[in-house]
Amino acid sequence: MNLTVTSKGRQFDRLGLMYLGDIEIFRTSTAEPTSNGIVWTYIKEMDQYEALWKTEQKIIFDLGNLIDSTYTAPFDTLLTATFVTVANTKPAADQILPISARRSEDNGPSAFSLPSDNASVTYRIPQNVERAIVSLSACGQAAEEFWYTNVYNSEVNTFADQIGALYGHSPFREVQLLIDGQIAGAFVPDPVIFTGGIAPGLWRPIVGFDAFDLKETEIDVTPWLPLLCDGASHTFEIRVGGLNDDGDGKASASDTVGSFWIVTGKIFLFFGPESSVTSGTPPRVDTPQPLINIDSQITTNSTGANETLSYTTIYHRYISVSSTIRTSNGTTYPTFWRQDFNFSNTNQISSQGYSQFTNQLFQSHDLSSSGYTNSLDTDLQVNSTFSSIPPDTISINAITTRGMSSIHFGPSIFPSPLQQLESNPDIPNPRNLYLYARPQPYPVIIPPTLPKFIGTHEFTVQTGTASYFSGPNGSTSTGELGQTFVIKGWERRCEPNDGTQLYTTFVKATNASVVEKQESLFERPVGAAEQVVAVGTQEAEVGVKKGGVRRSVREILGRGPGSVKESLVGTGGDGRAI
Repeated sequence: MNLTVTSKGRQFDRLGLMYLGDIEIFRTSTAEPTSNGIVWTYIKEMDQYEALWKTEQKIIFDLGNLIDSTYTAPFDTLLTATFVTVANTKPAADQILPISARRSEDNGPSAFSLPSDNASVTYRIPQNVERAIVSLSACGQAAEEFWYTNVYNSEVNTFADQIGALYGHSPFREVQLLIDGQIAGAFVPDPVIFTGGIAPGLWRPIVGFDAFDLKETEIDVTPWLPLLCDGASHTFEIRVGGLNDDGDGKASASDTVGSFWIVTGKIFLFFGPESSVTSGTPPRVDTPQPLINIDSQITTNSTGANETLSYTTIYHRYISVSSTIRTSNGTTYPTFWRQDFNFSNTNQISSQGYSQFTNQLFQSHDLSSSGYTNSLDTDLQVNSTFSSIPPDTISINAITTRGMSSIHFGPSIFPSPLQQLESNPDIPNPRNLYLYARPQPYPVIIPPTLPKFIGTHEFTVQTGTASYFSGPNGSTSTGELGQTFVIKGWERRCEPNDGTQLYTTFVKATNASVVEKQESLFERPVGAAEQVVAVGTQEAEVGVKKGGVRRSVREILGRGPGSVKESLVGTGGDGRAI
């Protein structure tokens, strides 16, 4: 699927969701345009939706937007699907069921909004299912966009007199899947930074990873099949929770958060013989209470006013679901799904709320009896300083570093980055690949001696600085960001530093211009390294009203001093159903 968008003018970043009927298949966001105009393209593999492509579908692309005298930029959006016939290298789901609000009949988007909605569906699952996977998609908006910077509920008014109330429910979030009211899996969502986040100058033209393709998390619910295949109706529910604190250093998991989260899910079903019935032992669910530790301190200045707030959150979760499955031919086999993750977050707010430093670490390990494993390590550091001098001067300065390492083995419902790089006699060689930071496909020869890989290791890190200033005579923004991205293939399970390096890229941008780009494929350079000299500052259109009136920091970014940033998702604009 090719998504190409052009835009010219002034606009916030916006969230877009694409559906086939009631089923979300793509979640993306927009770049922030300029008065000179921009264009971007994103290519997404969608072979996991083969069961949907085989039948007629209603396509709904929901991209809420606001056009007025201040926000002048529409998004001209083109979706193009390319279908290729090749040998099927992995089994695809026979049926895909939505966990959504199911509004396609009225040409509406089907995402749930939490905490206001009840994000649950009820199905009678076919009795011949032999494998079942659920994928969940979730991201915070408005008061929840920067959830990892939020404070405990008891401390939301720490700087109320200086910058207004802070967002609460703690800097921890957990997305949960429940089956018939029992927890079946959970994860800590990725802290997606959209193109207007932290400081807009960071993300031109390099965007935060996942901003153009928000990732989903998969949960193997095969151990639940002895229950789900009993011919009765069963409920699947999505929840997003944070932490409740007692104001005295203790916290517990909560089942609610601020407003709001956009969530959907899908159930991928793999059938056995049509006449078969899957049965077995009831699922055994082992979910000890999570380990939660919090600590916070407030300091005051010489006047007695609150000056700083420091707080630390630690969370550990373990989930295990197991059962024995029996097929209609008498075969029995054990199944299990296990998750183990550790989360830590430290925030330091100083200068009466005008500066904030965030340091977050997350490690998780998912393991299925199918052979699927996924080990994820992420880290995020953000240092932001704001100033706001009435009536019309605002400045933002930010430094950020974000990293991700993902090691994956076994059968996933999602496409592997190896699919384009593996030798396949049904695909022409050389083949055209869409490599990072290249607008056109690049011809690549796949070595016939390339090993057969059983696992992948993806690694990426972004580091950048940016500033923004808005005054009586206009606005300016500067920014610099560098990103490294690496894909490795593993022939066997080994150490993270081992494996065959398949693809590497480094790209650097300064003040909205790419100044350096290097790429290698199979440890050989792709083209020549490119360097460009960029000077000056970039035009800053974000958050500026005509007539010289400036928005607040919070309305520009979604955090910091001032009023709330406007959010448009699922607003049902014209042209929503295609």
